[in-house]
Amino acid sequence: MNVEQARFNMIEQQIRPWDVLDSGILSLLAMVRREDFVPPAYKALAFVDTEVPLPAGQCMLAPRVEARLLQEAHVQRHERVLEIGAGSGFMAALLAHRAQSVVSLELEPALVKMASDNLRRAGVANASVRQADGSKGLPGEAPFDVIMLSGSVAVVPQALLDQLKVGGRLVGIVGGEPVMRAVKITRTAERQFDTVALFDTVVPALQGFEAPTRFTF
Repeated sequence: MNVEQARFNMIEQQIRPWDVLDSGILSLLAMVRREDFVPPAYKALAFVDTEVPLPAGQCMLAPRVEARLLQEAHVQRHERVLEIGAGSGFMAALLAHRAQSVVSLELEPALVKMASDNLRRAGVANASVRQADGSKGLPGEAPFDVIMLSGSVAVVPQALLDQLKVGGRLVGIVGGEPVMRAVKITRTAERQFDTVALFDTVVPALQGFEAPTRFTF
């Protein structure tokens, strides 16, 4: 496989047509080696428009979904980012190139190790992965400028919204199958949040985020 041609095709045929037009994001996707974050058994899927299986039933999101979420977060160089769901570490690596620092919370020990190892090999020094329940966030180190959910949740926990700075953004995918929507929630004042719907998609749920109980009568 011609890796650079495959990377170029991913950007031009999958990502750009999905309204990812920020030249900084496109350049970043050309530079960060996605194939180095894909499990060896799935290297052939590194640039394919699909989710890539990871241990413990988790997955890397499709490239176009990752790219769109990253673009919508508008991460700035001085900002601190909290990621929920480390996966293979790829999103943390992308975020780290835009931010001052990134902390990624991951429940699954195998993924904590995988993401940490991948970030180290890629030379990313300003991102760390911790084994923790992402639904509770990291209150001791809040507030954050950006919170990125790298998977879907039925509802966004108030505990996470409370850890945003005023002006901070949470970007993630909310809902249950078959209807999920990517949203950006901005904390506009101490007790005020503004939600913008971005696009519809369906992605696997993050671990540790319990869906609301469905009552049957």
